[in-house]
Amino acid sequence: MGLYEKIIKAFGNHGKKVESIFVADLPADDLISANYLSTAIQVANEKVRKADIVVVLTPVYKASYSGILKTYLDLLPQKALVHKAVIPVAIGGTFGHLLAIDYAIKPVLSALGATTIFTGAFVIDQDIKRTNVGFELPKEIDQRITTEVERALAVDQLGILTD
Repeated sequence: MGLYEKIIKAFGNHGKKVESIFVADLPADDLISANYLSTAIQVANEKVRKADIVVVLTPVYKASYSGILKTYLDLLPQKALVHKAVIPVAIGGTFGHLLAIDYAIKPVLSALGATTIFTGAFVIDQDIKRTNVGFELPKEIDQRITTEVERALAVDQLGILTD
């Protein structure tokens, strides 16, 4: 089970409804041109608006989150994350990027109004093992995801941003 699937399962184990946004599937032209009126962008933003918990799942590249995620976050209303619990989760190639959550991702989430930002989880990509049936996470990452989800479960509806 990969990281995304683990997050979905952790919420599902508590009977929570999950809505996902795959940012890479949003129309590139709408993202690049900052087309706030795009139906796809409005649908994605509505998922965020309705969510009580938002999980932001991103790869880390050059010590920051992905550019496509930044492009989408720029299309969210200014206070889109007010009154939402946010769990940042990042996958990186080295422990040198460990602080990307604290120094790159959390400030943007805070600027979008998030006041409840959980610790989240940083995963080294080499620690995710490919198996015959999918992927396997290290026990400590599996437990950290479970713990973060359990901390955020005081709300009803969920949204997951991923790229």
